Parts: sequence; C-alpha cells; structure tokens
Amino acid sequence: MPDRLSPNLAHLKASETVAISAEARRRKAAGEDVLDLGVGEPDFDTPAAAAQAGIQAIQQGRTRYPPNTGIAELRRAMARHLSELSAGRAVDPERIMISTGSKQSLFNTCFALFGSRDKVLIPSPAWVSYPQIVHLSRAEPVMVPGDVEWGLKVSVKDLDAHDRLVRGLILCSPCNPTGAVYTTTEIRAIAEWARARSVWVIADEIYRRINYGEGPAPSFLDLPDELLERVVIITGASKAYAMTGWRIGAAYAPTALVQAMAALQSHTTTGANHPAQWAAATAYSDPRVEADVVRMVAAFRKRRDTLVDRFRAQAPGIEYVEPHGAFYFFFRVDGLVSGLGGSDFCTRLMQEEGVALVPGLAFGDDRWVRLSYAVSDAELGQALDRIFAFVGRLASSRAA
Repeated sequence: MPDRLSPNLAHLKASETVAISAEARRRKAAGEDVLDLGVGEPDFDTPAAAAQAGIQAIQQGRTRYPPNTGIAELRRAMARHLSELSAGRAVDPERIMISTGSKQSLFNTCFALFGSRDKVLIPSPAWVSYPQIVHLSRAEPVMVPGDVEWGLKVSVKDLDAHDRLVRGLILCSPCNPTGAVYTTTEIRAIAEWARARSVWVIADEIYRRINYGEGPAPSFLDLPDELLERVVIITGASKAYAMTGWRIGAAYAPTALVQAMAALQSHTTTGANHPAQWAAATAYSDPRVEADVVRMVAAFRKRRDTLVDRFRAQAPGIEYVEPHGAFYFFFRVDGLVSGLGGSDFCTRLMQEEGVALVPGLAFGDDRWVRLSYAVSDAELGQALDRIFAFVGRLASSRAA
C-alpha cells in the first residue's frame, strides 16, 4: 500500500475536460467513430510566422534558461498588444509575468495572494481548474451561481451577499463554459465593488480576442487606473493564436505582486519554454499573425451562427446561453427526460452516437452540457446531426 498523500491534495480532483478528451482519443485509436466536441482548444494550426519564429529560436541556440519573468521581447510585445486592445492605455511590460500557460499564471497569482481562511468567489458555472487552484492555495473557493436570465453571469448584488472574509474574485470573460461576455458597464460595477471591499480581482481574459461583438471583448484594462490597484489580468497565447501546446501564459499585475510571483516561479518552473516565448513574441507583434487571428475569429463566428440557428430550428425547447465570445455552447438538458442530468446525457450520447461533450457537473451545474465548436464545419455538422437524433429519441421515449 502506498503511504498517505499530502493533505495539500485533499480537495484535488483530476480535470474532467482533460479526462473526456483522453477518453475520446482512446476510442478513436480503438477504431470507434467518435466526434470530440469536448476539447477546449482551437482546431487551427499555429500561425506560420509564429511557428517559424519558434523553429528559428531553436536553430539560433535560444534554448538555455530564459529570464524568470519572461524574455523582454515577449513582455514588450504583449504590453503593446494589450495597449492597442484598450485604446492605447499605458501598459508597463515590467508588470507582465510570463509563465508556463495561463493556468500557471492563475496558480502563481492565487498562491501569492491567498491562504488559510481566505475566501475566493467564483461565478458558477466555472472552468474546472479555478476551485482546484484556490484549494491548492489553501483558501476556500465559494461558488456564486449565475443568473439564468442573464446568461449565467453574476451581478454586484450576487457578490455582495458574501461575508467579509472574501479576499478574491476570479472572473472569466468571455466565459468558459458559457460563452457569455461581461459588458464594460458590468465590469466597471464589479471593479468598483471590489475596490470598496478591498477584494482582489483575477480577471481571466484568455478568450478576449474571440469576441463576436465589435473588436475585442471588454476588459478591466478599459477602466481607469484607480480601479486596477487590486486587479490581475490573466492572458496568454493559447486560444487567440492557436498555441495551446506552446504553453505561454501571462499575468499583468501590480509590481509588488509580480515580484512575489517571480520569486515563487523561480522555485517551480524557473521560466516558460524559451523557444516558445520567441514564437509568442512574433504572434503578438507580426501583422501576418494578426490577419490569421481575424480569419480564425470569423470562422468561429460562422460556426456559432450555424450552431445557434440549428438549435433554434431543430431543438426549440432546449434552453441555452447565447454565446457572445469564446467557442463554447452551453445548453440545458435536465428537462428532456425526468431525472436526466448532464452526466447521464453525455454518457449516453457517447455510447449511442459517438459524440463527446462535457457535462455541466464539471463546471458546477449538472443540469447543463458544454459543447466546443472548435472543430471543423464538417465535424460540427455531423455532430449536430447525431445530437439532434439523440434528443429526438429522448423526446419520443418521454412521449411514449
């Protein structure tokens, strides 16, 4: 028998989204006809200019330890990019901390800010890793249910219902898993609430560029400086630049917090992948890559429109969150058959139709299911045909 594990892992659960993707790959490898709409990564290749910059970095010998906080070229490129997205506001590259993916940026931030007895609010449904990362920092995640009538978003009234031990808030917009996007007015109200309560806001804006309104999604960086004293912006190359496997994330934070996170990272990963940082620097600065991003977002928008149109036409009774960003479609299944939840729905859909989705239980609410439309148009069309066939059988069984 192995010795007992550390109490640090008492609350830890493996990522459900990773597990579902692994199961879909296993079934495919076994020869099964499986369509995977569970994975949360773009189906596009990394833009050629960025990929070539990574190759050249290796060829030029840029393969030794990088600076702990990230190479200066990437931090400057990211600062310019963030400035451009927010009407030219000043963004100091010295306040940018590069890490091994935005997940490590989130971990660094939580570990540096929170500890025992601290409470961290997380609007629910929420990405699977937020509560796990908060637990690892020995703080307490507090899930705050979003309003169904408001795209499952939360308001200041929802946040203010919690006690004074609240030290942090993790807010994702555009949101994984719902695709909802907070407006500038909503973000400002939350920032003003947080400032009045001395609450740290960790704003996960990794999907900011994948927005179906005008320009990028609203950001905390669109607010005046006095509202940003306790705000950390999480971003990275994974989603907008189709660079998930390159593992480049970042946090934009007050200087003292960046220094604390740098000290922490010096004892964990030392620094993010060196050649990948050069690839990301090109991604953030090369006009050819920007053109690729525009085309990718247009493709996601087209798929979103197709998806919404088909649900309206073929499953008018199914409730869903109108997606305004990211590449997820969150729909409700508990009303299809009495006693059916998202987990059972996904299990049966995989068994009967070979389509992989993620049950809402992974995000805190098993009445719902998440579908990722980061797949080709053809795969999306086939998967929807199978989903609607399955839903049709459920409806027939209920009527019988």
